[in-house]
Amino acid sequence: MPQETIFSKIIRREIPANIVYQDDQVTAFRDINPQAPTHILLVPNKLIPTVNDVTAEDEQMLGRLFTVARRIAEQEGIAESGYRLLINCNRDGGQEVFHLHMHLVGGRPLGPMLKRA
Repeated sequence: MPQETIFSKIIRREIPANIVYQDDQVTAFRDINPQAPTHILLVPNKLIPTVNDVTAEDEQMLGRLFTVARRIAEQEGIAESGYRLLINCNRDGGQEVFHLHMHLVGGRPLGPMLKRA
């Protein structure tokens, strides 16, 4: 059984968060440490620790992450200029909270995706 995370408590509204969208499959809220003018986390309401734990039954819900991201980008006024969607997997991938989530980042030019070695 996966370990509950802080995101589970945000989804249930047990701890405060600036929630910008919520339905029966997805919750989206502003990152508390934003890396750009717009930085929103989109989280499936089902606890899936990492991308490695995704199953075929999760496909519809994960597709919903993308349609909600598009809607939020439009509401935030960044759809036209562009934005980045990021999903990290495990420690080397930069994942800090082990509840699969997508970062929607934008509102300024974001530069290269990775630092060059």
